[in-house]
Amino acid sequence: MSQNHTDQLSSLLAQSQNTVIFTGAGISTESGIPDFRSPGTGIWTQNQPIDFSEFLASEEARKETWRRKLQIDPVMSAAEPNTGHFAIAQLVQTGQVSSIITQNIDGLHQKSGVPDTQMIELHGNTTYCVCLDCGTRHELQPIMMAFEADESLPLCQECNGIVKTATISFGQPMPEAEMARAKEATLQSDLFISIGSSLVVYPAAGFPLLAKQNGAKLVILNREPTQLDVEADLVIHDEIGPTLNKLNF
Repeated sequence: MSQNHTDQLSSLLAQSQNTVIFTGAGISTESGIPDFRSPGTGIWTQNQPIDFSEFLASEEARKETWRRKLQIDPVMSAAEPNTGHFAIAQLVQTGQVSSIITQNIDGLHQKSGVPDTQMIELHGNTTYCVCLDCGTRHELQPIMMAFEADESLPLCQECNGIVKTATISFGQPMPEAEMARAKEATLQSDLFISIGSSLVVYPAAGFPLLAKQNGAKLVILNREPTQLDVEADLVIHDEIGPTLNKLNF
C-alpha cells in the first residue's frame, strides 16, 4: 500500500465526525479463520449449507449441523484477534469510530476490546447458543461436550425448545433489531469504511452503498476488487492488519 493511501485514510478519519466500520470475513482470515466462500477452501464449498427450515424440521439435519460445529470449532475457538482487529478496537476506544457493523460470527472484535454496545452483529455469533423459542442464552461448551459424547441434541432448560448457535443460518430471517441498528448507524455516518468484505452478501452488503448515497465518504479496504469499488472515494487493495497499523492514530 502506498503512503499516499495511508495519508488519505488518516485524513478522512481526522475530518470525520462519525465513522462507522463494516467488516467481513477478510479481517478474520488473517487470524486463521477460513472464509465461507473461497473456491475449494471455503466452508460452504466443502459442505452444502443446511437451510434453516431443514434444521427445524429434521433431527438428522440438526445432528449434522452440530457435527460440523464440532469440526470447525477448534479453529474458531483457538483464533485470536490480529493487528487489524486491535487497530479497529483502538479507533473505537479513542472515539474515532462510533460503531462496528460486522458480517462475522467469531466474536474477535469483542475479544480485541470493542464493547458489545458498539458491535452490530448482522449474522449473529457462534461463540454461544440461544433457544429458538424463548431466546434464553446457553453456553456452548456443555452442549458440545454432551453432543460429542452421544450426539444428544440440546434442548432449552427453560422451555424445552430447540437450541442452536446464535448465528443466522441460510433461510433464517435477518435479526430485525440488528438490521435497524445498522441502518441507523449507517445513516448517521459521514465516513463509512468497509474492511475485508467481498460485498456480495445481501442485505448486509447494502449498507456501504446506503452510506454513500446518504452523503458519507466511502472507503473500501479489501485484498480483492469489489463491485462497489467504483462508488468508493478511496479503494485500497492490500492486507488489512498491516494497512490499519500504518494509520496515524
